[in-house]
Amino acid sequence: MASWNYPQLNLDELKIAKAVIRDVPASIRDLYNVCKAIRGMYLNDAKDFLNRVLEEKEALPFWRYNKGASHKANISAKWKIKAGRYPKKAIRYVLKLLENAEANATNKGLDVDKLIIRHIAAHKGITLKRYMPRAFGRATAKYRRSSNVEVILEEVE
Repeated sequence: MASWNYPQLNLDELKIAKAVIRDVPASIRDLYNVCKAIRGMYLNDAKDFLNRVLEEKEALPFWRYNKGASHKANISAKWKIKAGRYPKKAIRYVLKLLENAEANATNKGLDVDKLIIRHIAAHKGITLKRYMPRAFGRATAKYRRSSNVEVILEEVE
């Protein structure tokens, strides 16, 4: 298991809660934009925002991997970006991760209302390579990609 080492964040181990979810069957491109949108938010605000995106009341802005993403009228003006989507599968897994991190924080005795998302990142996971038989003795490669997501919550005053 890899170690958690973030020297640039200067984290106090008594004030943080960590969680990680591995082999998520969701797109790394969607997870990247979800993580970028909620990084630095309070935990409750991030969960509310993601639930609004799930209900399609607000669009999630796409900074990267936004080729073909249309302009959305219901993107908040604070994002200063027009391209957006509703990556529901990625959001469900990130919400599950945030609930796990919140449970870890509660177990440590941290105040849930003061938790801020200090670090959240998505990384490429394993790729299962398979082949699908085709006509005339040919075969087509078929890949099942996965992702890993990690989060660190910190209690602020």
